[in-house]
Amino acid sequence: MNQELKLALVQMCSTNTHAGNIEVVTEHIAAAAARGMDLVCFPEVAGLMNSDRRLAAAQIVAQADDPYLAACREAAAAHHIWVHTGSTPMRSSEDSRFVNRAHLLAPDGAIAASYDKIHLFDVDLPDGKRIRESDRYAPGARAVVAATPWGPWGMSICYDLRFPHLYRDYGHAGVNLMFVPSAFAENTGLAHWEVLLRARAIENGCFVIASAQSGVHADGRRTYGHAMAVDPWGAVMVDMHDTIGVHDLSLDLSKVARTRQMIPSLANDRNYEAAPSMALEGAA
Repeated sequence: MNQELKLALVQMCSTNTHAGNIEVVTEHIAAAAARGMDLVCFPEVAGLMNSDRRLAAAQIVAQADDPYLAACREAAAAHHIWVHTGSTPMRSSEDSRFVNRAHLLAPDGAIAASYDKIHLFDVDLPDGKRIRESDRYAPGARAVVAATPWGPWGMSICYDLRFPHLYRDYGHAGVNLMFVPSAFAENTGLAHWEVLLRARAIENGCFVIASAQSGVHADGRRTYGHAMAVDPWGAVMVDMHDTIGVHDLSLDLSKVARTRQMIPSLANDRNYEAAPSMALEGAA
């Protein structure tokens, strides 16, 4: 198993059409390969960020016809480099709603793994605002571990970050790297982004790679940025702040085994029974 991974971490401000994003992404893939990188990683909705339901629906197609995925596959094969596509919306073959789908592409352009975002942001805010990501998107139904020359990698997207059991399952599956491509809002990003990424890395003793969207987008949305790479000890290796562009880094994957030996929380995990429900003392 290869122990060194040379990775290009990309931060974007994706637009509301496929074409503009494809141009940016394919340029990054070519440049990363020219610099000798093994892998290039893009953020959530790198292929298309469009909150206008009518305009988005007119562009979103099934995987077989998706122009963003096709362009990424062609570029990966042309430049012989691994590509994590971040994610892009696609039409589901099983639901009337879309799916938010990530792909890991091998250097021949083949799809090594695909993952649909499992956890969707549905909330009723105190000011009466109602947000239902599930109105437009169907949730994924399975966690995905991708086999690579560097070992197994775990797939996730953005809001999944708040559900530690997903990452714990990946830890027990032996992954040494977890992807969290994201488009965090500014207020939640400022409060929670770094601490959650570091927690997922520390809890499972593995690398966490989180490409991000940053800035004001064509559809009016504003995202937090701060694309990060976190090592198995929880140290932030890279924080791109609000910079649009790319940061190259090298991961020593042998650090995963060393960290898990020092803090063997995965090995020390125990199964236990849930506490029985109890009535409040003094309740009628």
